[in-house]
Amino acid sequence: MNKQEKTELLDELKDVFSESTVFYVTDCSTMTVEKTNKLRRTCNDQGIEMRVLKNTLVRKALQDLDEGRYQELFSALHGPSAFLFAEVGNHPAKLIKAFRSKNETDRPHFKAAYVDGAVFLGEEQLDNLTKLKSKHELLGELLGLLQSPARNVIGALQSGGHTLAGLVKALEERGQ
Repeated sequence: MNKQEKTELLDELKDVFSESTVFYVTDCSTMTVEKTNKLRRTCNDQGIEMRVLKNTLVRKALQDLDEGRYQELFSALHGPSAFLFAEVGNHPAKLIKAFRSKNETDRPHFKAAYVDGAVFLGEEQLDNLTKLKSKHELLGELLGLLQSPARNVIGALQSGGHTLAGLVKALEERGQ
């Protein structure tokens, strides 16, 4: 790769990382080609882009983008690295866990993740990442919580109307 090609790739990587709020760093070097291709297909089917990139180019692109924001990730940029780019923070984690459950020996090794400004390092963080909720899930829960008091008030008013009508009817019957 000549200097011009490296510069073009570096510019492309800067664009990819600046547009992505979620990416995972994994090591697939222990996997067979067949398993790696299966992982790529699974990623593609779920809307996750998987790319194998040189760590030095990634480090350079991240350093050029923002000083310090990606600093914690640099410790994970060693050895073979595959990057998973996604729209939702927990999708790659769930994909990795599901893939591992089907493959006892050939499995991707989780190195790190960058999710909406937070950095997760190490294999033990994978379970935490699977439990993360997406923005849509959080908004849904928030709307549910906001609607709950209104539903309670409407329910009380509706049941109160029946109680009031029953009371008036009972008083009417007593009066006769």
